[in-house]
Amino acid sequence: MTIDPAIRDVVEVYRALTGIVTPRPIAWVSTVDRQGLVNLAPFSFFNVFGSAPPVVVFSPTLRRDRSKKDTLLNIEETGEFVVNAAVETAIEALNLTAAELPKGQSEPDFAGLVMVPSERVKPPRVAISPAHLECRLIQVLPVGNQPLSANLVIGEVVLIHLDDALLNAEGIVDPGKLKSVGRLNGDSYIRTTDIFDLARPVL
Repeated sequence: MTIDPAIRDVVEVYRALTGIVTPRPIAWVSTVDRQGLVNLAPFSFFNVFGSAPPVVVFSPTLRRDRSKKDTLLNIEETGEFVVNAAVETAIEALNLTAAELPKGQSEPDFAGLVMVPSERVKPPRVAISPAHLECRLIQVLPVGNQPLSANLVIGEVVLIHLDDALLNAEGIVDPGKLKSVGRLNGDSYIRTTDIFDLARPVL
C-alpha cells in the first residue's frame, strides 16, 4: 500500500501518520484567555527539542472547519501555557479534557480536576499531575491553512516542577515512577510499563 498525501483524503493521511509515528508523548496543556477562563486539552503532536534554552513544541491542528482550537487562541492572546505530565493515574481525566466543549465551558470543571497556581505564568497547573513545565511562547509557526493543518507552538520552559517522589537516588526522574502514557492511533494509548536499558556505544 502506498499513500500519496497530494491526492488522498486528509483523514486517511492523518490515520496513516498517527499509526506509524508511535508512541507519541502527550502534552496536557493548560492555558487561560484574557478573561482568565482556564482551558485544558491533550495534544499528541508534542516533544522537547532543546535544553539551552529549554524548548518544547506541540501542535494544535486546525479543526476540520479550519478554525483554531481554544488552546491556540489563548496562547496567541497571552503568550503563556503549561505542559502538565500525562500520566497513568490521570488518564481518565485527561481523556475527558479531549472533549470539544462549548466556548466558555471549562475542561477542568468538566473533568473534576483541581488546578493549582503556577509561579511564572498565569495558566494554572493540574494538581493530579506530578510534573509541569511552565512555558512562555517563542513563536507560533502555522504550516498550511487546511483542515488538520499544523500550528507549531514553540515555547521556552521557564520553570520545571517535579514531585520529589518521581526522583531516583541520583535526583533524576525515574520513568517507572512517573508512569507516562502515550498515544498510538485511534482510541489506543500505551503505558510505559515495559522499560529496558540499553547503554549507548562508546567508541
